[in-house]
Amino acid sequence: MTIGIKRVYDEVSDHDGYRVLVDRLWPRGITKERAHLDAWLKDVAPSPGLRMWWNHDSERLEEFATRYRAELDGAPESVRAIAELRALGTRSATTITLVYGAKDPQINHARILAEYLANDPGT
Repeated sequence: MTIGIKRVYDEVSDHDGYRVLVDRLWPRGITKERAHLDAWLKDVAPSPGLRMWWNHDSERLEEFATRYRAELDGAPESVRAIAELRALGTRSATTITLVYGAKDPQINHARILAEYLANDPGT
């Protein structure tokens, strides 16, 4: 299983496979049709308090990643939802793309989530 990440504003591709929005808030200016999502898992996004504290500040990225991983550790049912998506066997089941709205492809929670999932044998 491959886990990718992609901005919701980027062009949709057949290679995206199963597209999952992993933001708690719906991205501005995007219609459901344009997003081409297969699922929206709000609960795997950082908590509102953590997201507001971080504010996509690159200097806080390492501490944010530590805190976000701790939130994920404390919410195994949310992480398990992605594992269940992997088992669906639908449309390009070999790939799940975590879709996010942040501007920076390096400084965003989807990248941290993808790394977390890659290192979690339960998913």
